[in-house]
Amino acid sequence: MGQRLPVVLFALAMAAVPFVPRMPPFWIVLLDNIGLSALVAMGLVLLTGVGGLTSFGQAAFCGFGAYTTAVLTTTYGLSPWLTLPLSLLVSGILAVALGIVTVRLSGHYLPLGTIAWGLGLFYLFSKLEFLGRNDGISGIPPLAIGSLKMLSPGTIYFAIWAAVILCAWLTMNLLDSRTGRAIRALRRGHVAAEAFGIKPPQAKLLVFIYAAVLAGLSGWLYAHFERAVNPTPFGVQASMEYLFVAVIGGAGYVWGGVLGAAIVIILKEILQGYLPYLLHSEGQLETIVFGMMLVILLQLAPGGVWPWLIRRLPLKRERKVTDPSLVLPPRPRPALTGDVLLRVDHARKQFGGVIAVNDVSFEVGTREIVALIGPNGAGKSTTFNLITGVLSSSAGTISVLGRAIDRARPQDITQLGVARTFQHVKLVADMTVLENVAIGAHLRGKAGALASMLRFDRGDESRLLAEAARQIERVGLSAQAHTLAGNLSLGQQRIVEIARALCADPTLLLLDEPAAGLRHLEKVRLAKLLRELCDGGMSVLLVEHDMGFVMGLADRVVVLDFGTKIAEGTPEAIKTNPDVIRAYLGAVA
Repeated sequence: MGQRLPVVLFALAMAAVPFVPRMPPFWIVLLDNIGLSALVAMGLVLLTGVGGLTSFGQAAFCGFGAYTTAVLTTTYGLSPWLTLPLSLLVSGILAVALGIVTVRLSGHYLPLGTIAWGLGLFYLFSKLEFLGRNDGISGIPPLAIGSLKMLSPGTIYFAIWAAVILCAWLTMNLLDSRTGRAIRALRRGHVAAEAFGIKPPQAKLLVFIYAAVLAGLSGWLYAHFERAVNPTPFGVQASMEYLFVAVIGGAGYVWGGVLGAAIVIILKEILQGYLPYLLHSEGQLETIVFGMMLVILLQLAPGGVWPWLIRRLPLKRERKVTDPSLVLPPRPRPALTGDVLLRVDHARKQFGGVIAVNDVSFEVGTREIVALIGPNGAGKSTTFNLITGVLSSSAGTISVLGRAIDRARPQDITQLGVARTFQHVKLVADMTVLENVAIGAHLRGKAGALASMLRFDRGDESRLLAEAARQIERVGLSAQAHTLAGNLSLGQQRIVEIARALCADPTLLLLDEPAAGLRHLEKVRLAKLLRELCDGGMSVLLVEHDMGFVMGLADRVVVLDFGTKIAEGTPEAIKTNPDVIRAYLGAVA
């Protein structure tokens, strides 16, 4: 109810607006335009603010929605309501075609790619004969319900804002779900997301299509609001304005898209209406002043106006209530053959002329803690990346549960029961500890995007969060469960990563420098936890520089130096091994 109440109150307030006495028609038109812009901005909130994909082509998807209904209603005589699913379908199908190529781009190539096809589609709209070329299509019939025709801005107002409120509710539901966490995890990079079974290309394509469908809906409404379409509103300049709207409001917040649309559109109207009179000029000075004001606004609220307001309002952050009685079933995995869980056999990784891992071989048995140690640059983290599929080996074989994984994808390796932490912490800073840990259980959930948007995933979601809460309690961070991960100390963040890995229900746990940044008592508690996990049937492979921690915990130790294994044995044997002493202290020692 905590999430739905603001939506209900906002819906009631917007429904009452047209009935305000002496409400000028101009303001109703302005609110209609704000609603149309807010729909596109919501898609950009998910695409850019949450998914990290910058798009300068959203206006083109508005064009797909607008032109689809324009052609079908004027040429083929279809009812406007019948064209709605077709307009959304056309926008979605073309988003799939463009997204398959676009979402694989990264860095500056991604926005450049969207600019390229945005320009191409704009010129396509203006050159096709059946779309009316530059003149466009006019005479589009209005929306109608029975005998009521939505000819005026005041009547179509309800259709536009009903769409805004419905889409806001669906978008918030999507973000507050297993699928939403997967999308948000992509902002920290694909490596951590893939380590827990998330498929970045599919997740990126999903948000790309969703944003395109919202833009198509905005275009469909625009066509029946204006009752005419032409290429002008669907160019790159309009796309840039939509992106401005999302950034100004708060690119990671659904209601930020609505607020940003209101700020930008009202500000433009005020400047266009009053600036020529104040400055006695016919030039487009409002564009210059508008740009300067937006820059100032972003200086004052770099994260957007919505989060700036939220931080200053006396509102309490909603906490997710978890039911400890809910239990996730253990994740199915192949049966273990023999006593060897992980076998690394002459693994080799070469980067050009540099050999990072040089024919390394070792094994990890069941219920065993094995430490992988060595000086800086010895190849320990590279070996971890070979085992977890982040890197593919140049030679040799690696197998888990008897299955070769040296060419497998990270998601496939995770399915076998392998979970890991990272040398450099990879948490989503603006997600709570509970949400970060729940990402680890991604493969243990079943609900998809559509079920999440319609709130049919609540049982699945409750079990995932209950499991995350149990693992957080297990590592001793229950008091921080609802704290943003970015507000924790480095040591606490490393513990959160361990809880996230445990949430995956692993058979083999890989820990990359888990004790770094921990105080003495925290290391003692961590060592006790790892020994309990081992006694409970889990195997652990860890990389660590704290020799006191390693020697008091590990059953066996494997030592690397310059990518080559120089020793393997019990902690007592490693302590006195001359090759190990020489690697750590030098030949003179």
